[in-house]
Amino acid sequence: MNAQYRNPKPSMRTPNFAERLSMANAAKKAQLERAKRIAEASERAKRLKVREETIADRNRRIAEREAAELTARQAAEAAAREAERQAREEAEARRLAEQTKRDAAETAEREAILAARREGRKKKKRRGR
Repeated sequence: MNAQYRNPKPSMRTPNFAERLSMANAAKKAQLERAKRIAEASERAKRLKVREETIADRNRRIAEREAAELTARQAAEAAAREAERQAREEAEARRLAEQTKRDAAETAEREAILAARREGRKKKKRRGR
């Protein structure tokens, strides 16, 4: 080859298997040490404690809200049942009042018919004398 086409820098040497394995082990060891430092950090422990407290507070508020909603729903259902019971009682009272009114009208009508018959019989008797 001509000298003008040659690369002035020597090409990079490819690491062999042992070198790659050594570098991987060194990287793994560095990563483990970093993870240990993070786990042991008191700031992290404080942050985790604050986070747990926040989660517990949120769960408590959610439970309180659900309990309040349940209570409100039960109160609404009880009020609806009471209103339905009152409506049934009122309807029954109206029905009974109407029935009593009809019975009274029928009784008065029967009494009027009977009175008219008696009156007719009395007139007959009077004419017969």
